[in-house]
Amino acid sequence: MKTYIALWRAVNVAGRNMVSMRDLCGMLEGLGMEDVRSLLQSGNVVFRSKSSSAQAVERLIERESQSRIGFETDVFVRSARDWQQIVAHNPFPREAAEDPGHLLMMCLKEAPPRGAADALQRTIVGREVVRTWGAHAYIVYPDGVGRSRLTAVAIEKGLGSRGTGRNWNTVSKLAALGRSEV
Repeated sequence: MKTYIALWRAVNVAGRNMVSMRDLCGMLEGLGMEDVRSLLQSGNVVFRSKSSSAQAVERLIERESQSRIGFETDVFVRSARDWQQIVAHNPFPREAAEDPGHLLMMCLKEAPPRGAADALQRTIVGREVVRTWGAHAYIVYPDGVGRSRLTAVAIEKGLGSRGTGRNWNTVSKLAALGRSEV
């Protein structure tokens, strides 16, 4: 059995795509996943699966979401070991330690093309900073996400891939949950 971390995109946001974490966990259990645990109410789940492929698990969950929870959405699955690498490759360790609520990590469906992060950075009018590693973006919002004009839509357009983000507090908590299972 391998431990995975799954992030649902845009669940329980502004009254849209409402789903209880109990229902998400139940869906995964119905798909044969074990030791299913959720974190917060925003679609973060840690579980164990017999599958050795995060991509296969991701495709299965996305395929079953419509019929089992009532809506279709992107899901981003990483192994617990991959999650540890995501944490290790954070280019903003000072921000992670001093202001984790203003540091986001965004899982992407695909790694951005070479130079995409630099091109996106040049379009930013505020103090935000974007860096990428593989299919992950790290974004510092020194003035807060809510006030920023660097939206998820702008990031996805600039990086050429759909994604979902979590602040560093959540990333760290998921790392701890996943580490306990590695």
